[in-house]
Amino acid sequence: MQTLKPRRLVQILVLAVSLIIGVDSVRAQETPDDQPTPSPTATAAAQPSASPSPTPVQPMVTQVIGNVELDDVVEFHIENLEKWTLLKETNDASKLVPYINGRAIRGNYPEELHLERGRLIYHLEITPDNKKVWIDLLGAPKSMREPATISVGLEDGSAFDSFHERDHPVTLTVISPLYGLVALVIIFATLALLLWLVRSTNIIREPGPAPAMGKRRPYNLGRAQMAFWFFLIYASYIAIWLVTSALDTITTSLLALMGISAGTALGEALIDNGKDTTVTNQLQDLTAEKQALEQGITQTQSDLDAIDPALATATDQSNRELLNRQMTDSRTRLNQIDQQLRTLSSQNTPSASAGFLRDILSDGSGYSFHRFQIFAWTIVLGIIFVSSVYNNLTMPEFSTTLLGLMGLSAGTYIGFKFPEQK
Repeated sequence: MQTLKPRRLVQILVLAVSLIIGVDSVRAQETPDDQPTPSPTATAAAQPSASPSPTPVQPMVTQVIGNVELDDVVEFHIENLEKWTLLKETNDASKLVPYINGRAIRGNYPEELHLERGRLIYHLEITPDNKKVWIDLLGAPKSMREPATISVGLEDGSAFDSFHERDHPVTLTVISPLYGLVALVIIFATLALLLWLVRSTNIIREPGPAPAMGKRRPYNLGRAQMAFWFFLIYASYIAIWLVTSALDTITTSLLALMGISAGTALGEALIDNGKDTTVTNQLQDLTAEKQALEQGITQTQSDLDAIDPALATATDQSNRELLNRQMTDSRTRLNQIDQQLRTLSSQNTPSASAGFLRDILSDGSGYSFHRFQIFAWTIVLGIIFVSSVYNNLTMPEFSTTLLGLMGLSAGTYIGFKFPEQK
């Protein structure tokens, strides 16, 4: 056996040391439990993945079916309505209300819900919660139908997006054209009839016999005021009913105002009737006295003619002087009665109309301030009345102070009627 050379032996030893060092390095890199280190991909796969955040659901009104009018039924089609209700517990579709022109119609909840089909059906109506909103929407109308935006939403939230915004508005019906036309015909027919009666009859004129042929009695202020308030309240009641369907719209202050105007006309009629009765009685008394005087004068003249001056005794002369004095006194009284009869007859003669304004603002002495005062306040309250009905769709509620002022004017007018010349 050959012996290894020293050089060859050194090479073998170096190779053995290198192998030992390499094995130790590999063992040092291994884990203590001899398991391979997992790769980043394997680690990510081993961990559970986090759930993605839900995407917000935005409902949108896509279609409105029906006539958008108070006391009518409207159907809304809403996209993503069912998903919206499942998103939160507070998303309750039964609490959705209509939004018209950005205003929530509070308390007007859907009568029917079809979540799976995205349909809500509403009966548009006035409630104590939304009365002011409806008045704002329908008051001061410029036409029977007006463009409006419409949507739905929660009362205390905001409206959903809607197709019917400013670029695609719906038609809000303030007054139904058919009913509005019928009511307009009724109101104008009533007005035309009232004006015809005013001009052609004595409906608001002074009572009594007609003056000369072709003329009529003067207009009466109290009756004209009654006719004024009657027509305003009549036309306003119909207009408010057409828009709001409300029937109980007559306020207590209106009843008081109508009572003041009726009381004014009644007091005026009683005073005028009393004056007419007094004049008539005076005429009858004076006429009867005149007839008696005329008969007495005739009898006295006969007695005088029966006395012959040539054969008259002292007694006859005394009787003759007495009869002459009676004749003189009777003729003097007869002249006084004739003057009184002429004066009373001129007062009792029916006067003719001089025109509406002159008749109601003047009496026998000319224009009177107490008449002008009640006329002016009636016009002012009439303007306030019409403004309230047009803008607020309600009969005005006049304050007690204002009614007291109207009553004071009426009382002043009635007080001046006593000495007023007819």
